[in-house]
Amino acid sequence: MAETTGHIARWRSDLELLAACGVSRLRYPVRWHRIQPDRRTFDWAATDEVLGWMRDHGLRPIVDLCHHTSYPRWLKRGFADRRFGEAYLRYVEAFAGRYPWIEEYTLFNEPFTTFLLCGQMGVWPPHLEGVKGFLTLARNVLPALTEASRAYRDLLPSARHFYVETCERASAANPGAWAPADVANDRRFFVLDLFLGRSVDPGRPFVAEVLAAGGEPLLDLRPGHVDVLGLDYYAHNQWWYLDARGRGITTSPDPGSLANLIVEYSDRYRLPCALGETNIRGFASDRATWLKYTLEQCEVARARGVAIDGYCWFPFVDSADWNSLLVRSVGDIDPVGVFWLDERLDRRPSSMSRSYTAAARGARAADLPAYRFQPPVDGWLRGWMPQMTHWDWQDPPALELVVR
Repeated sequence: MAETTGHIARWRSDLELLAACGVSRLRYPVRWHRIQPDRRTFDWAATDEVLGWMRDHGLRPIVDLCHHTSYPRWLKRGFADRRFGEAYLRYVEAFAGRYPWIEEYTLFNEPFTTFLLCGQMGVWPPHLEGVKGFLTLARNVLPALTEASRAYRDLLPSARHFYVETCERASAANPGAWAPADVANDRRFFVLDLFLGRSVDPGRPFVAEVLAAGGEPLLDLRPGHVDVLGLDYYAHNQWWYLDARGRGITTSPDPGSLANLIVEYSDRYRLPCALGETNIRGFASDRATWLKYTLEQCEVARARGVAIDGYCWFPFVDSADWNSLLVRSVGDIDPVGVFWLDERLDRRPSSMSRSYTAAARGARAADLPAYRFQPPVDGWLRGWMPQMTHWDWQDPPALELVVR
């Protein structure tokens, strides 16, 4: 994606643009798959240049050391490769030795979601399926992740581990559909519970499935360390199950509020929380309104006692190929960024970039405009509208209004 969106060629101007918006702290990838082309070689040249520039210009990266399937190609079976743990630990140790000034780091982006898509749903390599597939990856990867988090307390003692995971909740359309919803609601906590060494009740719905699949040894995982919990929230995180077979849709007609979800995770883990990612796929004005909603919800959670450590909109410029869940790399632009990409991949401002800049410079959600959602986003977010009735709505800017 860094190549298909043009960021590799334009990283300096992208970071200058970000800083001009008022941002100094950002999530940023360290691309293991480019850094270690073979088992014996680390090539830090490109990473040195970008991170060095950030440091010189007052930007504070929360470095992201492994994002989804960004492991080297020589790990032939990816997260199922028996060499993964040793290779990963060698990589993160080498990174810490080279960049001792780093203040915050994400060791592994969204472990639960990655295991789900790679190991249970078979969408990404190694394309395993079922609970046994999920466990295959969790057993192979989690021990290395918790070991890395313990090692970093010595290697980077002044830095913070910014653990990032999806923030979700499931509900049911009828009583018969609550069984899969209960499993999903338990499953969302499973990996982080293990990571932090929380007691795991064998009677929990997903834990029972884990035990039935032979996953009991995983429950003895030696725990790791987390400083900040980043919660990644999208409208499609609100699962709504339709029947006992687990068929469902990802846009609940009656979603709970994001603030309530943040409070739920905060109460469970007693950690400072941040909105680790959010966006909405739509026109720039739709994104500006979703920014207002999610920022307001963070303010509500903070007023209810949650330590809110940050807010991150993903991505700063439009991403690419999420319409195929990254299965195909063809450069299809996703309309989700703060700045949108034209046909030449030039970065273009909009109502979204104006709202984002205002928020980055300290504006509260109440100070941001609420633009009426345009189709198809108005249909997707119909269930969220009761949470927004107190706003003064306005039409999208004339140049962004789509006439159908």
